[in-house]
Amino acid sequence: MASTTSARTAATAGRGRTPRRGTGIVLAALTALTVLTAAGCGNSDEDEPDGGRREPATESRSPKPSGHPSADRTPSAKPSVTAADGDDVDACADGNCEIAVSKPVTFRFKGPAGVGTATLSVTKVGPNEVEYTVKSDKGQAKNGASGPGQGCITVLRSNGSSNSCSVLGDAGRPSAQPDAVVIQAVTGEDGTAILHVVSP
Repeated sequence: MASTTSARTAATAGRGRTPRRGTGIVLAALTALTVLTAAGCGNSDEDEPDGGRREPATESRSPKPSGHPSADRTPSAKPSVTAADGDDVDACADGNCEIAVSKPVTFRFKGPAGVGTATLSVTKVGPNEVEYTVKSDKGQAKNGASGPGQGCITVLRSNGSSNSCSVLGDAGRPSAQPDAVVIQAVTGEDGTAILHVVSP
C-alpha cells in the first residue's frame, strides 16, 4: 500500500513539474526574442556615430531627378529668354521690334529716310553666339559676337552704317537715334539671341 501511494505521489509530482518546465521554455524563447529584437533596432549609442539619434522615418525630402549627374546641385542652365514680340519676325516690318531668335532667319524692315527697305539675315545662332548681315540699297554690314553676354550694334543711316561689339549683357532696348535704324543682337547662353530693331 505504501508503494502505491508513493507511485501516485511521484506521478502527481511529475505532472506538476511538466507545466513549470514548459513555462520555462516559453520564457527562455521570449527572452531570446527580446534580445534579438533589441539588437536589430540599433538603438545602442555604440552603433550610431551621433549617439543613437535618427531622423524620423516620416520626414519628407525633396525628390532629386534620377539619372542626372548634377541632381544634388543647383542647375546652372538658365531658362529660355523671352522677347516682347516672341519669335515673330513680321513684328519687325515697321522698324521697331524685340524678337528671340534660335535659328537662322531673314526678314525685311523699314529703313531710315533715304534707304527704303532693308534686310536683316541672322546667319548663325547658338549658345553664346550670333552672326548677322544687314543689307540695303546703300550697302551691307556684317557683324557677329561670341561669348556670354556679348552683343553687337549696327546703326544704319542713309549714308552708310557703323558697327560695334562689346559685352552688353542684359542691356535691353537700345536708344533710338535720329535718321537711323539701330539693330542690336545679344547672345544667349541657351542658344537664343535677342534682336532689337529700333527706329526713331
